[in-house]
Amino acid sequence: MRQNRLTNREMSWLDFNERVLTLAEDEQVLLFERVKFLAIASRNLDEFFQVRVALLNAEFDSQAEILSPDGLTAGEQLDAIREHVLRLVEREERVWGEALRPALAERGVRVAPWSELDEPERKELNQTFYENIFPVLTPLAVDPAHPFPYISNLSFNLAVMIRDEVSGSPQFARVKIPRLFDRFQRLRDAPTFVPIEEIIAAHLDELFPGKEILFRCPFRVTRDADLDLHEGDADDLLVALQSSLERRRRRSDAVRLEVAAAMTEDARQVLLSELQLGSDELYVRDGMLDLGDLLQLYDDFDGPDGKQVTWTPQIPGPFAALDGELDVFSVLRERDVLLHHPYESFDQSVLKFLEQAAADPEVLAIKQTLYRSSGPENPIGRTLIRAANAGKQVVTVVELKARFDEETNIEWARTLEQAGIHVLYGIVGLKTHAKAILVIRREGDAIRHYCHIGTGNYNPATARDYEDIGLFSARRDLGQDLVRLFNALTGSSRPDLSRDLVCAPEGLRAALVRWIGEEIEAGDGEIVLKVNSLADPQVIDALYEASQAGVAIDLIVRGICCLRPGVPGLSESIGVRSVLGRYLEHSRVYRFGSKRRGRRYYIGSADLMPRNLDRRVEAMAPIEAVELQQRLDEIIDALLCDDELAWTLEGDEWLRRDGGVGFGAQEMLQERAVARSKS
Repeated sequence: MRQNRLTNREMSWLDFNERVLTLAEDEQVLLFERVKFLAIASRNLDEFFQVRVALLNAEFDSQAEILSPDGLTAGEQLDAIREHVLRLVEREERVWGEALRPALAERGVRVAPWSELDEPERKELNQTFYENIFPVLTPLAVDPAHPFPYISNLSFNLAVMIRDEVSGSPQFARVKIPRLFDRFQRLRDAPTFVPIEEIIAAHLDELFPGKEILFRCPFRVTRDADLDLHEGDADDLLVALQSSLERRRRRSDAVRLEVAAAMTEDARQVLLSELQLGSDELYVRDGMLDLGDLLQLYDDFDGPDGKQVTWTPQIPGPFAALDGELDVFSVLRERDVLLHHPYESFDQSVLKFLEQAAADPEVLAIKQTLYRSSGPENPIGRTLIRAANAGKQVVTVVELKARFDEETNIEWARTLEQAGIHVLYGIVGLKTHAKAILVIRREGDAIRHYCHIGTGNYNPATARDYEDIGLFSARRDLGQDLVRLFNALTGSSRPDLSRDLVCAPEGLRAALVRWIGEEIEAGDGEIVLKVNSLADPQVIDALYEASQAGVAIDLIVRGICCLRPGVPGLSESIGVRSVLGRYLEHSRVYRFGSKRRGRRYYIGSADLMPRNLDRRVEAMAPIEAVELQQRLDEIIDALLCDDELAWTLEGDEWLRRDGGVGFGAQEMLQERAVARSKS
């Protein structure tokens, strides 16, 4: 039965976050890197509740008999999630309170509550409070004239119980802590950081004069982050999305209430009642709430050790002379170029490509997809605007519905439209997740296409932390396929591709199943897949069939993996590993075939999830040049040999690799990037 063949998607994601948290617990990891991993684990959990738990709540409330692929109801999954999350939260509190906070203090970096401050320190923070914080605070008491306020998503708050000195009646009040200020306020002359809620709590008499403060306690609410958006009913998608964002800010359902352990039972019940939450949606924290804000400490720290040495991405060898005589278009006319970020520079490759295209009088058009980026003021936005001002045809397909980036992408769209750029939003009912740039250039009497296909977003900021792969090419067939893809996106039709690109939703799953089948028939079949997530039941069943036929299968899956490897009679020839290190492994690489027969290689945007294969426009490009295939083999081999950053999945349990030769893939790839830039 299928439920014995698949691991639950939500449990697999929580297992991934547990692996991240383990890095925060590891004393072999540098101190501030441990702080970073703890913050990432906390932020990951926030997103999990906003998206996955919210969806399961909706399924549960609908009373529809919806089963997960592994056979669980929404209620059963919510129960299992709570049990798992409670264990994760306990570990988070323990690693912060018992390990990282004391270790930071030994290094001279204090994270101190108000009660641990001496008089001069309190005096300094008193001044900070009165001059900066106090003027923007808004205390909100709840009474018949003041209804319970809306608690916005992930906002940080103080619940305060006050009593009027005349009437003697207790009253609930809330103070929202503004995100205008750093969570941790640093003293001027020492690396001492005080949580801002501690400073505000120490001055509540100023916010509620004439009232007795019975108790105060922080709390935090997580809400559903999904958008109530029906594209088919919208005349203007941008306007509809803005309206949905406003509704989400004001009315989205709460899915989690986090409170400090000191909160009284009466106050807890007030919050649960007003937020329409049950007791199983309450998470009581013994330590500090919102550990994700610890990223501030990581970013602020500039000491000589405790963090990994800043990596400088190398200029890709073929582009090393871009600031001199070399022309990027002449390079691509001669050969394809493979990029590997952050080992190789995004700015000195993708951005340089766009900048040269914008300035080149022979370039007629630039077309680009934009899923996540850092806003219209980043270098890519400025470059596209310059191209439009130079009279070039510039088209951007902006995915407005990229979750958590909707407002940034609306800003993108409006700024680019005002600059005269053709901005489109893709195909109704599908998210445009493909990463592609197409430059059309006139060369004599001919027109040539220059292409970039990537695995990661066109975001210069995340390109320094996310591991991704990109392909530059001037191949005719690839260029013509990209023309068809962009025409489909701008013309709201399904792409009809017949040459190089393999796209979802029209053909990627079928192609994958076919390629897996070819390995079964070959007799010496080999498959390597590197993805962020593997959850599509049809692809998993095809891999199981291949394993039973003796195909050697290696899966490198950073996050969710619903396939169960090593099960006798089902998946004995399948190995699954996850690599977690300083860079977020984000690239997607598909390799089919053996050395004897030859291999097929693809890179692109698609993970193996039902949403990617059915509800997104994805693009996977073949890597044909032998030299570039060898580079992909180098990356794959490094990840399969890693015994420092790797975990292996044994049945349903993730085990950390150790006791090997001490080979770290990411460190090795840094060294190879340096050597390659000098060759």
